[in-house]
Amino acid sequence: MSPGPKVVIIGAGSYFFGGPVIRNMAVNPHLRHGTLALVDTDPEVLATMERLAREAFRHLDAPTRLEAATDRREVLAGADFVVPSFSRDNTRYRGLDCTVADRWGIRMCSGDTIGPGGIFRALREIPELLAIAADVAELCPYAWLMNYVNPSSVLGIALAKYAPAVRSFALCDGPHEPHMTLRLLKRVGLLPEDAEGVPPAMRARLDLRRSGINHFSWVVRFAYEGRDMMPVLRERIAESAERERRETAVVADSLDVHQNAAAKGRFNACYTLQLMDLFGAYPDCMAHTKEYVPFYQGLGHSPIDPEPIKVFDAEDRQQQMDRKWQRTIEASQGGEALAAFIGEQRDDHATDIIASMWGGLGKVFAINCPNRGAVPNMPDDAFLELHSHLGMDAIQPLPVGDLPVGVRGLCQRILDSHELTADAAVACQRSVLQRACAVDPIMPNLGDNDRIIDELLAACREVLPAAWYAEG
Repeated sequence: MSPGPKVVIIGAGSYFFGGPVIRNMAVNPHLRHGTLALVDTDPEVLATMERLAREAFRHLDAPTRLEAATDRREVLAGADFVVPSFSRDNTRYRGLDCTVADRWGIRMCSGDTIGPGGIFRALREIPELLAIAADVAELCPYAWLMNYVNPSSVLGIALAKYAPAVRSFALCDGPHEPHMTLRLLKRVGLLPEDAEGVPPAMRARLDLRRSGINHFSWVVRFAYEGRDMMPVLRERIAESAERERRETAVVADSLDVHQNAAAKGRFNACYTLQLMDLFGAYPDCMAHTKEYVPFYQGLGHSPIDPEPIKVFDAEDRQQQMDRKWQRTIEASQGGEALAAFIGEQRDDHATDIIASMWGGLGKVFAINCPNRGAVPNMPDDAFLELHSHLGMDAIQPLPVGDLPVGVRGLCQRILDSHELTADAAVACQRSVLQRACAVDPIMPNLGDNDRIIDELLAACREVLPAAWYAEG
């Protein structure tokens, strides 16, 4: 076994992942003696990220080896981990998806994992992901393929179903441990706000069980030393919801803070409280979960928000990405900008998992993978977000118990739509796509679904396989 892993990043200029992976490969003791291979199809982006990595490794006195290529096949040989983190014109197409959907009454605050946005992003990304999987099977068949591209669950299902020979699972940056557990313990007052970690003795007394689907995940049990903490958590959520209502009332006659707030952050405590009371479980990813259900699509009166879900702001996101990319360019030139850039980077879900797997640390992480009995009242092949033991040879989900009736039904419907979306992306068949849209929980109108399909197929002609447009 070599002293460090070879990690191939496909999409080196990733908005979320590009900076952290460079820093973490240089400072983590289980990674820094390995090889980082950067892949990006844009030569200018690749050159910037390669320069940034070289400067960072020099600044941090890291022995990490570096490779870079616009063609992934040049660097896949010998890889231990392959992490797709790519997206083509992400903001442009998410904005397009959300705008078209809004014209037909479907409001998406994120637009990249459910509804028209999630379905069409999957159609755009799955062909490339499966091509990557084919290259992995040929050139580095023992590597772990860790999907880091949204919609994470749909793409994970596509890998499991259509590239079964490749060892794979899917990730999201949200349920990153130990931070997710730390947030919950702080929320109920078991740890102070300035706590930086979960003490091992406390973890041994904690019974925290969580599952569901990526972006639609639920804490179904939260107990400490035998005491049920769910009522305490519910009380804290209620306090936050009341603050949201008061803040809205204060500014109602002037500048409305909530009207201008980011779509994903709007009224989340109020939505969380309502779903927690409805299902008896805590929805821990409300910034996305509110987009997964039909309840908040503006049909009828909402006791929470006077308007339906606020739609994803593509222009604002693009401005954020442009500013961050400019800082990346400046950091790649070294000096104070580089030191500041490195200081801004934090631990990352993917690199933490790689370090634990490679180093045999036995840590538990939340990943997306087949159920395998962890949730008894869901099928074994249900692609769920589960706390799991991860090793170089295998991954093993931890037992959760049953999902509450109601949550289980919503999850199964979402999973059916996700699987049908993966099938449609592979078959390039409109009939399968129509079925995926019909099952999707926020696309209930068959006629409007067809109109959305027509508009988005026309708008995505440049980035979808030609088979979608073949006559007959």
